Amino acid sequence: MAKTYLVTGGAGFIGSNFVLYMLKKYDDIRIVNVDKLTYAGNLENLKSVEDDPRYAFRQVDICDREAVKAVFDEFDVDYVVNFAAESHVDRSIANPQAFVETNVDGTVNMLQCAKEAWLTGDDTYKDGVKYLQVSTDEVYGTLSLDRPDEFFVETRPLDPHSPYSASKASADFFVKAFGDTYKLPYNITRCSNNYGPYQFPEKLIPLMLNNCLQHRDLPVYGDGMQVRDWLYVEDHCKAIDMVINDGVLGEVYNVGGHNERSNIFIVETIIDYVKNNVDPEVGEQLIKHVTDRKGHDRRYGIDPEKIKRDLGWYPETKFEDGIKKTIAWYLDNQDWVANVVSGEYMNYYRNMYSER
Repeated sequence: MAKTYLVTGGAGFIGSNFVLYMLKKYDDIRIVNVDKLTYAGNLENLKSVEDDPRYAFRQVDICDREAVKAVFDEFDVDYVVNFAAESHVDRSIANPQAFVETNVDGTVNMLQCAKEAWLTGDDTYKDGVKYLQVSTDEVYGTLSLDRPDEFFVETRPLDPHSPYSASKASADFFVKAFGDTYKLPYNITRCSNNYGPYQFPEKLIPLMLNNCLQHRDLPVYGDGMQVRDWLYVEDHCKAIDMVINDGVLGEVYNVGGHNERSNIFIVETIIDYVKNNVDPEVGEQLIKHVTDRKGHDRRYGIDPEKIKRDLGWYPETKFEDGIKKTIAWYLDNQDWVANVVSGEYMNYYRNMYSER
């Protein structure tokens, strides 16, 4: 019997890549995509599967209890994969309440609806169901640039430094609490920075590329030496699939690629690619160092040894290959970029970015 996946935020960057990955890999599944369609949600990402009988879309806010319950009533859901989240750190600093509402309240609502739909008796659930919370390495806080041998492990205490990461950490704790209190079957994954196709152009790589192509300033926070671990989005999708199917209930799995690069390195890599392949007039003169973000963590470094050891997952895409594939995709899909970004929006965000 086909398994049904309720994917929240499935029209966003990672969510849409996950939907495409799963429908390509499996013939006998059903995907129900639940998305509010905020500015970062784009059904164009899923145009290739919109007529697939295995796929269904419902425009629903995960904070809307009755609307979410209706989805559970309509479909026999086996798995919830919760991607839905506000994710731009700068916007969380400007308006933390919106992040509490979606990332915390929305998660609690999804947990409550899943519990009610799946519960068959006292602490007894329908066979084979699972709730998977897609989280972030930012919940761990920051690492020192002077300790390249130190990494985030699953047992590290959470120490979020921004309203965004605080909201994600809070959501993780609620997922754990539903497992501890109500025995809800769950897993949590915490990933490093994703990159690849369909990422909204407020994020570091597509924003810098877009500005570069238009000979606009490339704003770099502070000294640009903030280090992030970069993970190609398809490798992340593979990890989530493996955790859903084989993850031990109640466990947290870190997902990262040991591909640590500084922000300034990323920007310089984009410049070099455009200069050598598109526009020889582009150069490092476009880089403009701007005032650093408040509470900007210096380094994130994921240790993915647990998921490698226990589930056999490994990242297939080397950064050097993934970044070229990503840049090439955006260059080949400039119409997509133009369609998802309004001039007013990008004029506001051209001087700020979120690496994630």
